[in-house]
Amino acid sequence: MTGFASHARTSVQFGPGSFAGLGEAARSRGFRRSLIVSDPGIRKARFVEHAQASLAAAGIAAGCFDGFGENPDSAQAEAGRQYAAAFEPDSIIGLGGGSSMDCAKAINFLFTNGGTMRDYWGYAKAAAPLLPMIGIPTTTGTGSEAQTYALISDADTHVKMACGAPGAAFGLVILDPELAVSQPRPVLAAAGYDAISHAVETLVTTKRNHMSDCYARESWRLLSKAFPRLLSGQGGIEAAGDMQMGAYLAGAAIEHSMLGAAHATANPLTARYGIAHGHAIALMLDHVVAWNELVAGGRYSEFDQDLPARLDELASAANLPRSLGSSGVPESALPQLAEDASRQWTGTFNPRKFDAAAALEIYQCAF
Repeated sequence: MTGFASHARTSVQFGPGSFAGLGEAARSRGFRRSLIVSDPGIRKARFVEHAQASLAAAGIAAGCFDGFGENPDSAQAEAGRQYAAAFEPDSIIGLGGGSSMDCAKAINFLFTNGGTMRDYWGYAKAAAPLLPMIGIPTTTGTGSEAQTYALISDADTHVKMACGAPGAAFGLVILDPELAVSQPRPVLAAAGYDAISHAVETLVTTKRNHMSDCYARESWRLLSKAFPRLLSGQGGIEAAGDMQMGAYLAGAAIEHSMLGAAHATANPLTARYGIAHGHAIALMLDHVVAWNELVAGGRYSEFDQDLPARLDELASAANLPRSLGSSGVPESALPQLAEDASRQWTGTFNPRKFDAAAALEIYQCAF
């Protein structure tokens, strides 16, 4: 039995139309000058405009920083800090996918505590209090809105840094299925599969506990049904809501249980070959599960009697890449990727001992 401590740092408001209440929710928390962190695509979809209108109606001034991409890095976080220094916010609102959530937290670290993102690599390295935050996810993937960590790539090395602190939790998360139902199919495919990987990995890590088990199991129940329905154009707002809630619960499971070898092997693919995170996860997850079954097969069977096959089926239905070779990764690169993977923090929580030799075996299966 694994002991744990649970802290309810985040309030959740769920339901169609809940986004419209942003202004009142922010005002009730004392926000007066909010920095919205949102990527260009979300801005183009006019979600930022709607957020600013809601905030303005509540008497709250709002600026917007959108100078980052799919995998925000330390240089982009610093650009956000500079924007924040000029705007002088008293609060931050993350609006968009996981990149928006992560970048909002990163800007918060730098604006309130100074330094560089490398200074916050790890946990609880922020000495000064962070600004209060609201998170509004528009995609159904990373679950960053449920976590106290930001994943930020080092602009020089491209290594992903997990930077966490208790104050990096969103005080409020607004889950509005009307936002999630509008995500393009390719975004749904990659983000949704990532969320599924979180449910799968958190179920079996060495750090898992009673709380993470509850989150992981309910997350899988919601995601495994809603994901194929949305991919096929069915389910509508109900399925979008299940995906949104499932992604949030999977993120909460990570906060308690952490991740494993699927993320350890996926991250080097992004760092060295620019493979999008959700695609990298799709390339590795079923192979990691098959490799882990020697020690975790009984727990995996709670989700499906043949979980690797089910995961491959879901990835194929989403038109996600199915082999490293077809994704531009040369076979000669596998040993170096394995060395990189063996140094990933998440690998230390994998249920089966994970090292460079193990990573190479998994990469060879995925090739």
